[in-house]
Amino acid sequence: MHAPESVIMTNMCMIRDRQGNVVLQERHGDWPGLAFPGGHVENGESLTDAVIREIREETGLTIAHPRLCGVKNWFRRSGERYMVLLYRADEFTGALTSSEEGAVRWAPLDKLPVLPLAPGMSDMLRVFLEEDISEMYWSRDAKDAAFK
Repeated sequence: MHAPESVIMTNMCMIRDRQGNVVLQERHGDWPGLAFPGGHVENGESLTDAVIREIREETGLTIAHPRLCGVKNWFRRSGERYMVLLYRADEFTGALTSSEEGAVRWAPLDKLPVLPLAPGMSDMLRVFLEEDISEMYWSRDAKDAAFK
């Protein structure tokens, strides 16, 4: 019998408006570039509550009815699984406001391929947009992500 694995759970949310724009956040540090906002799931917090909280903290928007569209996951060198729950939200209230996590802005979804996205973000878009894909997995041995 195997011991339970250690998992770090995070989230990311593609927020879309009626005009076909999405919210992007300028990230810095070890994962620089434009990406969708999100963050860590806190101990004892529901997954949905976590994405709603993170989006409010990082963008000033309060999303409603976020829908889980897939996951991105990999194993870190430390042996922990790192899991990013990928959500979409089309309903929100509030005014877009940047935070110390990074500046946020609206951008046309169809223009994302020409923007300076964070590494791997263009691959991750497949999970957000393609209904037949629900997982992006990076194995230790593969050079590219696998989609399932």
